Amino acid sequence: MITIDILTLVDRLEALINEGWRIPFTMKTVIDENAFFDIIDQMRVSIPQEMKQANELLQDREKVLAAAAEEAEHVVEEARENAARLLDEHEIVAAARAEAENIKAQMQREAEEIRKGADDYAMGVLSDLESRLSSLLRTTSNGLAALKRKRTQTGPESPEEAP
Repeated sequence: MITIDILTLVDRLEALINEGWRIPFTMKTVIDENAFFDIIDQMRVSIPQEMKQANELLQDREKVLAAAAEEAEHVVEEARENAARLLDEHEIVAAARAEAENIKAQMQREAEEIRKGADDYAMGVLSDLESRLSSLLRTTSNGLAALKRKRTQTGPESPEEAP
């Protein structure tokens, strides 16, 4: 991996300095200039590659984060829509139930009125029938009574007189 290459090059620079010889009584070290520039050239080649990979990783990370944020927004929006739909369905069901209760109550009132009307009609028809039957019974009773009176006034009829 390129990261290891850079670290290896840094280690080689450090080893180059450690292998150099010190100038007495100073903090200066003499090193092989060609070896030093060779390592620096290798670093110049490696560092842009590492930077390029790091930038690619950052871009990939940003793409993944953007896709995740977009997916999260999509999920949240879908959840909102589902909640709204469920709320609408609940309101529709509640309204339908209320309307059904109103219709049921109205039908019960109408059925009660129809029953009352039917009872009133039956009462009227039966009262009229009773009145007619009473009148007919009186007429029948009066007719029988008249026949009985006639019979008692004229005496028993002989079979020869019968028509």
